[in-house]
Amino acid sequence: MMRIDILTLFPDMFQGPFSESIIRRAVDQGSVEIFLHDIRDYSEDKHKKVDDYPFGGGAGMVMQPGPIAALMDKLMAEREYDDIIYMTPDGQRHSQHLANQLSLKTNLIILCGHYKGVDQRIRDHYITCEVSIGDYVLTGGELAAAVVVDSVVRLIPGVISDETSALTDSFQDGLLAPPVYTRPANFRGWQVPEVLLSGHQAKIDQWREDMAWQRTRKLRPDLLSDES
Repeated sequence: MMRIDILTLFPDMFQGPFSESIIRRAVDQGSVEIFLHDIRDYSEDKHKKVDDYPFGGGAGMVMQPGPIAALMDKLMAEREYDDIIYMTPDGQRHSQHLANQLSLKTNLIILCGHYKGVDQRIRDHYITCEVSIGDYVLTGGELAAAVVVDSVVRLIPGVISDETSALTDSFQDGLLAPPVYTRPANFRGWQVPEVLLSGHQAKIDQWREDMAWQRTRKLRPDLLSDES
C-alpha cells in the first residue's frame, strides 16, 4: 500500500478531487492512504500565523520554516519516506516518466507552498524532489499536488480495472496516444476508420502506431527532438 502525506494550509481543497472517481476507488480498496495535514496546527503563534515578510524586503509573504519543520519532523520520526516533494513553479516539469517512478514508492510527503513560497531552508534540508506542473503560477500548491497524486495513484496496480489501459496512455512510450473511437461506427455520417472495424489486429496495431507518430509530429514535435 502507498501512503501519501500532504502538507497544506488548505486541506479542504482536496475534498473534491479525492472523494470521486479513481482516487476514491483507490482509497476505498486499500491501494493508497492519503493524509491531509494542516500546517497551521503546528504554528506556535497564538493566531496560528505561518507566514512573515521576506528578509531583504520585497513584496509578498513567505511561509515560515518552524511549522513546516515541526510537522516534517513528526512524520519522519514515525516512518521512512521515499521522497519529500515540494510543489513549486521552478521545480522539474512533471511528466509521465516521473509519475511512473513515484508510483513505485511506498511513502511520500507532498508539501504545498503558498504566498511567495516556503523559506529556502526547508527546501535545502527536507525536500528531495521539487515538481512543477507547468510554467505558470497558481495561488498555491494544492491544485498542483492533486494533479500529481492523480497521475501517480492511477498507476498503482489494481487501481484501474483494465491495467493495460494505463500502458497505452499518451507519453508512456514518448508519443501521444492515437485517436480512439466507439459505437456507433457511423455517427452523423462521420465514419470510424475501416481498419478499426476489420478485426485484423496486426493492421490495427500498425495503424495505431502510425497515428501516434503522426499526432506527435503535428501536435508535440518537441517530444521527438531526440529522434535519430
